[in-house]
Amino acid sequence: MARKHETLICELCEREVQDLSRHHLVPREEGGRYGPTAELCQPCHSTLHLTFSNQELATLYNSIGALKAAEGLQKYLKWVKNKPIERIANRRSRDRRKR
Repeated sequence: MARKHETLICELCEREVQDLSRHHLVPREEGGRYGPTAELCQPCHSTLHLTFSNQELATLYNSIGALKAAEGLQKYLKWVKNKPIERIANRRSRDRRKR
């Protein structure tokens, strides 16, 4: 018996995607190991960690609503909204941007 195709929706960009990853709304390093999580596509997850520090994520952006309203993500969210991309390069290191 064939499995039904499960529709996966990123909680941040609201796109239908093939894979989701679990984002701890309060990063594990900031005490959020057992706290609430959100299911995000890889481009959104990588962009969050590139844009904000773990401390900022823990204190200022610890809900989907706060992330959607974050000024630093508005350009990205507008850009990614209609893109068919599934993966982007892991750009987590802030030091790489300075090179």
